[in-house]
Amino acid sequence: MLKEFQKFIARGNVLDLAVGIIIGAAFTAIVSSIVQDLINPVIGLIIGGIDFTNLYWVMSGTVPEGASLSQARDSGAAIFAYGSFIMAVINFMIIAFVVFMLVKVVNNVKDHVHRKEEAAPAAPKGPTQEELLIQIRDLLAQKPTV
Repeated sequence: MLKEFQKFIARGNVLDLAVGIIIGAAFTAIVSSIVQDLINPVIGLIIGGIDFTNLYWVMSGTVPEGASLSQARDSGAAIFAYGSFIMAVINFMIIAFVVFMLVKVVNNVKDHVHRKEEAAPAAPKGPTQEELLIQIRDLLAQKPTV
């Protein structure tokens, strides 16, 4: 059983997956920071600081007037929190757009590097097999000069 486990762990797929998860977690932190620290404040300025998170509808029970969503939930009332859903959709769209832009930038850089490699002058090609055979034939056909 231990040998099977070692064989499983040593396979490249498992290691690749582990590296992918670690890089993904680090990438998530970058994207979250871009969205929360850079994009959301700008959007907040544009739409006047509207936050949909505290929009809810009380289905049953009583909630104090003007209570936040967390206060409404703490009161024990049945809450239909449509504002949280709206904010989750908006954040998803922003995050998806940021990831799209980051992938686009990375792909452009990769394409630029690839084009540079293709544009590098290739080594001069030697004669083809047919050209070599023609040269040999011509040399053999020449009469030796003595």
